[in-house]
Amino acid sequence: MIHNEELNNQFFENLLSGRKDVCFRISEELLAEDMSIKELYETIIKPALYKIGRMWEYNQIGVATEHLATAITENILSSLYTSIRSTSKIGNSVILTCLENEFHQVGIKMVRDIFEKNGWDTFFLGANTPASNVVSLAKNIQPDVLAVSFSIFSNLAVLENMLVTFEKELEGLPILVGGQGFLHGGQEVLTKYTNVVYLPDLNTLEEFIITFKKMTV
Repeated sequence: MIHNEELNNQFFENLLSGRKDVCFRISEELLAEDMSIKELYETIIKPALYKIGRMWEYNQIGVATEHLATAITENILSSLYTSIRSTSKIGNSVILTCLENEFHQVGIKMVRDIFEKNGWDTFFLGANTPASNVVSLAKNIQPDVLAVSFSIFSNLAVLENMLVTFEKELEGLPILVGGQGFLHGGQEVLTKYTNVVYLPDLNTLEEFIITFKKMTV
């Protein structure tokens, strides 16, 4: 297998250029060589998307380029979903959402897939979901966990407002928070909330899921 750094560069360059077929081929070859889907997400796809996200934030690329890279990535994730989804459910459920006014939902889709792989029922709300709507659904279905994606650091106040709402309306519900927005800081605001857990990557997410499963059986 080619060294990960070279693969990262290959995937990134082709994603940036909109070469969908090459991105699919790289992903398929890595999986055929026994790379796990979680490792593909964490070590190949996520770094490329983070780099493209930073380029977009600093106006180094246009929105069309960023949208195309996102669309290709979502196509890859969709193609893998049937092989991820576990038919053996364990009885736990999670709601997954982005912040209000955020439209980058690839990261939270990866999080969804890790929950699905571990037998959870998932309720994926995606981009730009108002906190009040999340609360209404959570009160209706009574999930075990709520997962929130934070993609853009300038929306830190939006995240805090959502967490205040969730703490008030969904008392005691564990809330997982992660995303590219934290590359610029902001983790310290999470310490104000007793039920909020910061998870920096998919590996710590899976560790949380396994530990949670052990606690609830």
